[in-house]
Amino acid sequence: MPFIPHTSEEIRKMLAVIGVNTIDDLFDEIPDNLKVKKINGLPKALTEMEVSRLMVERAAKNSNALCFIGAGAYEHHIPAAVWNIAARGEFMTAYTPYQAEASQGTLQLIYEYQTMMASLTGMDVSNASLYDGASGLAEAILMSVRINKKNPSKNILVPSTLNPSYRKTIQTITQHHDIKLIELPFDIQRGCINANKLDNIIKDGATAIIIPQPNFFGCLEEVDDLTNWAHKNNLLVIAIVNPISIALFKEPGAWGEKGADIACGEGQSLGVPLSFGGPYFGFLCCRSAYMRQIPGRIIGRTTDSEGNPGYVLTLQAREQHIRRSKATSNICTNQGLMTAAATIYMSLLGSKGLRRVAENCHANTHKLVEKALTIDGVDLWFNQPYFHEAVLRLSKPAKEIIAQMAQYNIQAGFDLRCIYPEMENALLVCCTETKTAEDIDLYVECLRKVLKEK
Repeated sequence: MPFIPHTSEEIRKMLAVIGVNTIDDLFDEIPDNLKVKKINGLPKALTEMEVSRLMVERAAKNSNALCFIGAGAYEHHIPAAVWNIAARGEFMTAYTPYQAEASQGTLQLIYEYQTMMASLTGMDVSNASLYDGASGLAEAILMSVRINKKNPSKNILVPSTLNPSYRKTIQTITQHHDIKLIELPFDIQRGCINANKLDNIIKDGATAIIIPQPNFFGCLEEVDDLTNWAHKNNLLVIAIVNPISIALFKEPGAWGEKGADIACGEGQSLGVPLSFGGPYFGFLCCRSAYMRQIPGRIIGRTTDSEGNPGYVLTLQAREQHIRRSKATSNICTNQGLMTAAATIYMSLLGSKGLRRVAENCHANTHKLVEKALTIDGVDLWFNQPYFHEAVLRLSKPAKEIIAQMAQYNIQAGFDLRCIYPEMENALLVCCTETKTAEDIDLYVECLRKVLKEK
């Protein structure tokens, strides 16, 4: 039940002032057939003591299982200082910095976050983050349609190698904008988009192409060829990237001859724990020419009348700041606390530290795959360079393997068949810098056992 501080008498007086008899009269424009009379399945109210006991019981069900899942959310080491600082009241309870003069600390942090993300992605401008990577990609699509007005098709090329949850989200958000999402098939041998087969797909024109790097299978797309092809055919390039991987590979701003036009992705890898699925944050960067189409807000640095540095809301394209009809987005809330953690994380590690994390992730995944391939009944599905995660072909259904490995307190990976029916017995495995040689050996030993079991 919500906490309502007003008494019945106070409510009666307020209703009398505006000339209505009941609170329900305030919502008389809602048709009766849409109103819910009773909420079914709502459990009985609990006391504070009962709630505390329930939470303790549920917390006890959590395990310290070794996690090799990945698939869009990754377990990385987070230095203790990150959340020691981010959990301070100044960050934890801060809200949107509507008054710049009273929010200099928050604005400075966002400014530094934007600077780091623009540098990391090789782009000119970064906004102040979004809900998550999936909604960030949806905003990038809407942004590309506004930019590429000369192309009336509103067709967006979406690789089937894109994270499936992202594909669902962008479908939900773009379906009422006359935007058509055209799926690009992947090469079943390589696990990547085939740039040589794209010309026949854009007969009706297209506005933009999405290029994931690495893709959902962990495979590395041919980003230079895809970017050059897109620009040759007057398409914008939307790069969706893993921020850790950029420390090791070419940044989106350097793809092809001209670079990507928009870069976005999930920032969870930058100092945000798995946390049962969130909250996370999405990042979105672009070229300066497209800055006025970017959703959200941009923080700028200036000097005050006394010559001291100051921070201001330079660009405010949300409906809270300008007319709703003129806003670039109405849902682009920035995840301030998560970006605070990411800024602290990137500051502590620096470019060299991020690169070491990426190198260790890459090395550990290769160690895991190499040792797994010594087991009878295990093959590598794709013959393509990979990062962070890879797809193993097993002699048994991946669903069964995952269940059996769980008995050894190991989260074995992600069953790809539930998304890609043609990929039978395919297991997506991830191995970050948090895994030791002993962890990898234990995984391989247990995998060998369960594959031998009937």
